[in-house]
Amino acid sequence: MAPHGSRIVGIGHYQPARILTNEDLAGMVDTSDEWIRSRVGIRTRHIAGPDEPVDELAAHAAAKALAAAGLTADAVDLVVVATSTAVDRSPNMAARVAHRLGVPSPAALDLNVVCAGFTHALATADHTLRAGAARRALVIGADKMSAVTDWTDRTTCVLTGDGAGAVVVEPCADGEEPGIGPVLWGSVPEMGNAVRIEGEPARFAQEGQSVYRWATRSLPPLAREACAKAGLAPADLAAVVLHQANLRIIEPLAEKIGAVNAVVARDVIDSGNTSAASVPMALSKLVERGELRSGQPALLFGFGGNLSYAGQVVRCP
Repeated sequence: MAPHGSRIVGIGHYQPARILTNEDLAGMVDTSDEWIRSRVGIRTRHIAGPDEPVDELAAHAAAKALAAAGLTADAVDLVVVATSTAVDRSPNMAARVAHRLGVPSPAALDLNVVCAGFTHALATADHTLRAGAARRALVIGADKMSAVTDWTDRTTCVLTGDGAGAVVVEPCADGEEPGIGPVLWGSVPEMGNAVRIEGEPARFAQEGQSVYRWATRSLPPLAREACAKAGLAPADLAAVVLHQANLRIIEPLAEKIGAVNAVVARDVIDSGNTSAASVPMALSKLVERGELRSGQPALLFGFGGNLSYAGQVVRCP
């Protein structure tokens, strides 16, 4: 019989060693630390080198998640990687990560829903386990945004960073409450061009004001609906982990959701916008710092590219 739900049992994150500060950027383009902090709230971001591909970032984070769960790679039979910065079409990132980790014969798939990728991937893994089609999943969000950044464009180069976050998901035990709530997901296709990674070479671009208006107006009721699907009021949340796009989006959004008792993830300050990596990386850091305890509910909500969104309430490992 298929399980009635799944739960996160391990979490981990990874960032490259090189740190790019606002002062560094001020030497590259016409900007300043004050300008960047006042508009997007970012102080630093981590930047991968040319010899650090996306699958390497992803594998580091996944290895930490497996270790946190007390598991080895042979316990996994599904690998899902959310990314929009894969260079090659095949082998996909999931297959490359599985090879790096030594996962034997898993189902391996990539998901490209850009900044909402991880929450889409987590829902996909949850649904797969509920259907009995896998016994344990590695779900990873990983992006190397520096590779698609125009470092001469001061409106976008101040935003982006690189990194990865990962979770291990397994079925709930009999009688155990699901640890991953129902997903609330969708998109606004007619506004899809508001956030883009396109061209040759591929470059990240966005209509910042359009995204800001859409996010601050449209997302709060959607986030509250994701809570309702989990049977919780926003005031019941211990944490709110939104896509780390811009501190000036995150803070008003968290307030409008009504999560008055929750710690709000603000990893964007130190990591920048890491696209699909941002939600799992921010969640992992909250857990690592002890700001979120095992079993506490956290709202995860990704949004952005394609003007897609996906959110669910999870219980922390």
